[in-house]
Amino acid sequence: MSEDMNQVEVRNFEIGDKVTGQVTKVEEKQVIVNIQDSKLDGIIPISELSSLHVEKASDVVSEGDELDLEVLKVEEDALILSKKKVDAQKAWVNLEQRFQSGEIFDAEVKDVVKGGLVVDLGVRGFVPASLVEAHFVEDFSDYKGKTLSFKIVELDKDKNRLILSHRAVVEEQKGKQKKDLLQAIQPGQVLDGTVQRITDFGAFVDIGGIDGLVHISQLSYEHVDKPSDVVQEGQKVKVKVLNIDRDNERISLSIKETQPGPWSNISEKAPKGSTLTGTVRRLVSYGAFVEVFPGVEGLVHISQIAHKHIATPHEVLKEGQEVQVKVLDANEQEQRLSLSIKELLEKEVEENFDYELPEESKGFQLGEVIGDKLKNLRK
Repeated sequence: MSEDMNQVEVRNFEIGDKVTGQVTKVEEKQVIVNIQDSKLDGIIPISELSSLHVEKASDVVSEGDELDLEVLKVEEDALILSKKKVDAQKAWVNLEQRFQSGEIFDAEVKDVVKGGLVVDLGVRGFVPASLVEAHFVEDFSDYKGKTLSFKIVELDKDKNRLILSHRAVVEEQKGKQKKDLLQAIQPGQVLDGTVQRITDFGAFVDIGGIDGLVHISQLSYEHVDKPSDVVQEGQKVKVKVLNIDRDNERISLSIKETQPGPWSNISEKAPKGSTLTGTVRRLVSYGAFVEVFPGVEGLVHISQIAHKHIATPHEVLKEGQEVQVKVLDANEQEQRLSLSIKELLEKEVEENFDYELPEESKGFQLGEVIGDKLKNLRK
């Protein structure tokens, strides 16, 4: 009798009908549901549970779940149903809206396959490897189970094709971050950065989503032959913002200006009257510039080079020569250092020529010499 009733009730349904069913039993390869407002049972084969491959039905549904379903087949006393068809129909409407608006949404990576990632959005979404990150990723195995932000980059309902990109989200966020940062930073600010790339002419430093250039001349107060002698990729550095070209998105930075200048505390490093060793860096008509500390050159005026009179510094000195100098004056504010070579040489002169006149010359009078000269003139 009940069978006959079921058969009668089954005839009320057609392929394509939408029904609601409550899960009464979850088997390994199928799910049994009770059709709402009837005494009929329905069967959902495991292949009709999800758009993705399912190992066990219990991974997708549990007893007591209420599901929206579509009739696939009408059998004598039961209905064969699909959950994935209804999910897909709902999903395509939602996905079309997301695609048109360029919406960013979060979704869990369900599987890692050859060539990319798989995401379940009611339909199978595929993320090609090239669209996962903005950088190269060798192994995607860690991505399974991760929740990432995505944008839909290609959608074709007829071909059941849905292509997603996480890379587009990353690049969009970077672009916004870059724009915001360009507006926010001001010349004179000191920021934390990371060295990204090193070139012959300097180093590019990431200051939080945008790279700025530290020119080779701004790496150190000391002379730099190669930027790689001073900084390495990945190194954390402090930088000072020198200039911002917002239209062309260019930022000039300095590392050296965040460090104590070579002239700081110069009066302590080079107190008046002290003796230092330095190197002649430049010779000019009025004297010689001698480097006594990295980045600190002092002037030895031509009058302070030698005890004897010289016409040009080139007579006595040459560039690259190491010399001893005495500090005459140090001015940190004006970054000026006055030096003398002569004052140290004078000491040597005094030491070398400080001796008594010979015995026979003692008592020798100037008048006697003049007298002798006058006598000779009269003759």
